[in-house]
Amino acid sequence: MADSADLPETGSPQASAAVDTTAEDRRAARERTRLTRSARRFAAAHGGSAEGQIAYLGARGHRLVLVGADGAWGDLVASDRTLAEAAAREAGVELRAEFDGEMAARVTTGPYEWSRMAGSQLGGPAEGPGRDVPAAPAATGANSADGDES
Repeated sequence: MADSADLPETGSPQASAAVDTTAEDRRAARERTRLTRSARRFAAAHGGSAEGQIAYLGARGHRLVLVGADGAWGDLVASDRTLAEAAAREAGVELRAEFDGEMAARVTTGPYEWSRMAGSQLGGPAEGPGRDVPAAPAATGANSADGDES
């Protein structure tokens, strides 16, 4: 049993750090569970298996791109790479080092994806569900591209 002299005092920086670490561990465990569950559901819905690749998104975290056995694709965002790797491993998703040509060739792209890539040019969703994109104002004066201040 630990001697009371070895334990941090209540309210001390050491006790606060221990509480913060525990809260962080619980948050990470919940996130990993959520990611694992989502990856398993994706694989089950798209041919029973999936491959994945993890890409760095910046401050937001890491993106786990999934490609199902049927060619469907989706993605999940994790706060850090370790969580994305653990979730993929627990879900049985085979991770690839890069999204190479072989993996890309398996992806099936349907009309919805093509319309999203073209945006409003081909009648796809504008800047979000039910939103119209306002027309850009005509370039005149000091704001024109050629600098002509007419």
